[in-house]
Amino acid sequence: MAKIITFGDSIMKGVVAEPQQTGGNSVKYRVTDQSFVARCERRLGLPIDNLARFGSTITHGLKNLDRYNRLIAAGDYVVLEFGGNDCNFDWKSVAVNPEAAHRPFTPIDIFRAEYAVAIDKVRRVGAQPVLLSLPPIDGKLFFDHICQNLDRNNIMQFIDADVHYIQDWHEQYNLEVFKLACAKRVPIIDISTVFLEQRRLAPFYCADGMHPNDTGHQLIADAIMQYVSDMAVLGVSDARHASA
Repeated sequence: MAKIITFGDSIMKGVVAEPQQTGGNSVKYRVTDQSFVARCERRLGLPIDNLARFGSTITHGLKNLDRYNRLIAAGDYVVLEFGGNDCNFDWKSVAVNPEAAHRPFTPIDIFRAEYAVAIDKVRRVGAQPVLLSLPPIDGKLFFDHICQNLDRNNIMQFIDADVHYIQDWHEQYNLEVFKLACAKRVPIIDISTVFLEQRRLAPFYCADGMHPNDTGHQLIADAIMQYVSDMAVLGVSDARHASA
């Protein structure tokens, strides 16, 4: 029986955001039992060790890979999903001084380099790395979310009055994941396209515009299972032999 281990951020963890019942625009976070990892676990009939962590960046991911080195060495596949937090900004600082040279939590050159190291770490202990692309974000919902209790006009100034800038910036990191998969010759499962095929993103996202809701997690699970099915049809029974 194959052993699957996952590392990533809150999306991999299965975190969903719900409006606070006490009023206001804030949200509360919880882990749903309908996450795509849980759905895939049930549909594959295989246990999955989900070691993803809320708020994790690739830098945090590297530390976790070291922490669970022995577990990884005993596994077969290690699925990695990073980028959503790496590309984000300290929006409170942006709102205070929109003209400053704000940097994302992980600049893209560091993201690229550290993700490559993560892939190498997994390979070095004998497991097969598999990358997940990023689900897109809903720029309008995300903008409304980050502006809560902050200076909306200043944030708008920072993004040049275009909420699409946020999702385009996020997409740069997603493209890096695809490029890394090609450069390092590791399998990548595309969970981006199933969202982009939809007429509207909002029905598949929580109120914060970045965490898929249960319906969004169903889309991701279906994309992963389709990938598994396609590999079987192509006669690729082991992702170790599947190139990106």
